[in-house]
Amino acid sequence: MTFSKTKLVALSLVIGCVGLGIGIIIGYFGIQESVPTENESIHKKLMKEISNERIEQNLWDITRKPHIAGRDTDEKVLVERIKNDWENAGLDSVVVHPYDVLLSYPLQSDSNYVALLDKDGNEYEVSQKKELVIDEEQNDPDVVNPFNAYSAPGTPSGDLVYVNYGTIDDFIELNRNVGISTSGKVCISRYGKIFRGDKAKHAEQYGCLGLILYSDPADYTVPWAGVYPSDWYLPPTGAQRGTLWVENGDPRTPNYPSISSAWHMSEMEIPLPKIPVTPIGYGDAWKYLEKLGGAEVPESWRGDLNITYRYGPGFNSHTESKIKMYVKTKNQAAIIHNVVGYIQGGVEPDRYVIFGNHRDAWVFGAIDPSSGTAVLMEMVRAFGKMVKQGWRPRRTLVFCSWGAEEYGLIGSTEWVEEFQKELQSRTVAYLNVDSAVNGNFTFRGSGVSSLRDVVFEAAKLVDNPDSAEVAAGRSTVYDTWKLKLADNDNLDIPYFGGLGSGSDYATFLQVIGICSIDLRYVYDYSTDLGSYPVYHSVYETFELVSKFVDPDFKFHQAVGRVWAEVGRKLSDSVVLPINCRLYAKDLQKKEDSLITEFGEKMSDHGIDLKLLQDAIQMFATAAEKIHNRADALKPNDFYANRALNDQLMQLERAFIDVNPLPGRISYRHVISAPSLHNNYGNTAFPGLVDAMFDIDADPDQEGRWDEVRRQYSILVFHILSAASTLGPVTLEQK
Repeated sequence: MTFSKTKLVALSLVIGCVGLGIGIIIGYFGIQESVPTENESIHKKLMKEISNERIEQNLWDITRKPHIAGRDTDEKVLVERIKNDWENAGLDSVVVHPYDVLLSYPLQSDSNYVALLDKDGNEYEVSQKKELVIDEEQNDPDVVNPFNAYSAPGTPSGDLVYVNYGTIDDFIELNRNVGISTSGKVCISRYGKIFRGDKAKHAEQYGCLGLILYSDPADYTVPWAGVYPSDWYLPPTGAQRGTLWVENGDPRTPNYPSISSAWHMSEMEIPLPKIPVTPIGYGDAWKYLEKLGGAEVPESWRGDLNITYRYGPGFNSHTESKIKMYVKTKNQAAIIHNVVGYIQGGVEPDRYVIFGNHRDAWVFGAIDPSSGTAVLMEMVRAFGKMVKQGWRPRRTLVFCSWGAEEYGLIGSTEWVEEFQKELQSRTVAYLNVDSAVNGNFTFRGSGVSSLRDVVFEAAKLVDNPDSAEVAAGRSTVYDTWKLKLADNDNLDIPYFGGLGSGSDYATFLQVIGICSIDLRYVYDYSTDLGSYPVYHSVYETFELVSKFVDPDFKFHQAVGRVWAEVGRKLSDSVVLPINCRLYAKDLQKKEDSLITEFGEKMSDHGIDLKLLQDAIQMFATAAEKIHNRADALKPNDFYANRALNDQLMQLERAFIDVNPLPGRISYRHVISAPSLHNNYGNTAFPGLVDAMFDIDADPDQEGRWDEVRRQYSILVFHILSAASTLGPVTLEQK
């Protein structure tokens, strides 16, 4: 299948006319009061059908070539493969959605690098321009050399300053407390702790001429093991690619889809980085950091390079040398694609349960995202087989292969923006798997608290892929999850994390209020790794996964089984398994944390904390009452169940503000969102907490505290509004 410009325009027009629900005609089957039968047998058939061998074959096929967004392997070869596979699997319809977006690439013929300059301007200690080829498969002309997407081009030179992880606190510490100005300097930061785009934003905010990023051994290796190819840890030559775009979606069309009729902002108007940024390996970083002058840094700033870590600026034995960056990264328009497939519901076809995984990778992407793509393809095949055998879900299942996620969640964001009106009124939940397996230590689920129990119940039904754990008596995924990643407040249950950003659930949750989850197997967090070690490097290959991460692909299979079972429960349950009581408990926990950190200061400035406490109590009461009503419903009372399910489904929407959070066009959720200073993080009551950040240093105390009061009012209002959505269908005072 090929996509000429003419065909793309025609396809866009067709899609625009028929909308998201192509092949989904509401009421096609009529209103039925019968419930699909033999759900238990469907569960067992699904579990049995999802094959680890097929997942392994999928991953092998996907990772034979690099498949960066906007290039033919991802946008033609894989799009065609997935579309054809899903049609053959028996899905009711499969649609390809194209979008014209702004991407970014390095110049392969004039690669980015870093070097030292002597007093005469001659370059020496030049960094590698590409990663060392360890396995022959890495010697592929389509491998894109290390770069940071959307970096400004440039060749700045100056004194070097080490800024630790580049957090806002690190820059404050340097500039305010240590007394080292980063203005007019080239800065170097290690990866980890926060999103790389926020590192670049902070560097620009504090006047840096450019930013060099590297992966310190402290964050990507361990002392007791070797590096790739002898183990899965990052070798000195490995460099982490990644985007710097801190918002979501096509940078040229904020809040609107990049369809054929779209108006595009000029690049000059887009808040992309204004300074050059580039990644290097820690083998190269050592050459610059070991020469750095200045005072020694504190223990918390030291990595595991065999050097004395110093702040700078400038160099000790090379006092007349400067650091130079050479960055030729360039932005360019490209066509990306989402592949979306449907299994129409037999009772409520206008209610959607959406599964999603992104397809594009910086290089081979055997972990991120292709482990998830391989699982998605097998799960779709298994669901399709159930349909061929006569089963049909109660609600519609939607399967999504997203394009250009790595650049800033672009594919999923454009699709949500295009169909947001329909999605807001019809979507039950969004279920995300990005990297299905980025370790083999334990399963981990994250999401909105109201979906916690449905994930727990699914994990209890899936066999443990770890033979050692089974031998120890832990037979299910849930058993090991509870043991190895227990909740700090209740050791009898697993830890279920919240969601901020960083994957395709973000726009669903943060813009249109769709309750969402994210599932994966993870590495042992006690090793203090910044991520799985070869993240976004050329070494993230099928061979690494099959040798060190999941040789039998049983962990991949387990993720697929949990994912499928969560979706099946949300699709087939008469009453949606959305637990508002858990949401109330989560709000109370967030309130306790807020009061512990900021309560005294807020009270001293006349803020009545009882308003928040009372609002959360009202929400808890409403949550209790709606579940009491649910318990009293009869399974065959279609209309009463439908009405109550709509209230449960719409709950998350009540926490979406009509205005974006301050400083962020991509986030509107007032309960949980990334902070202004970490796009990967998950901050409770983000608008309020960001208003309180470093408040004592603001010279405009009156204005700042007025903003705190405004954000507090917005928060309380939304919790009261959410409580009202759970009440009986009446406009009277509840």
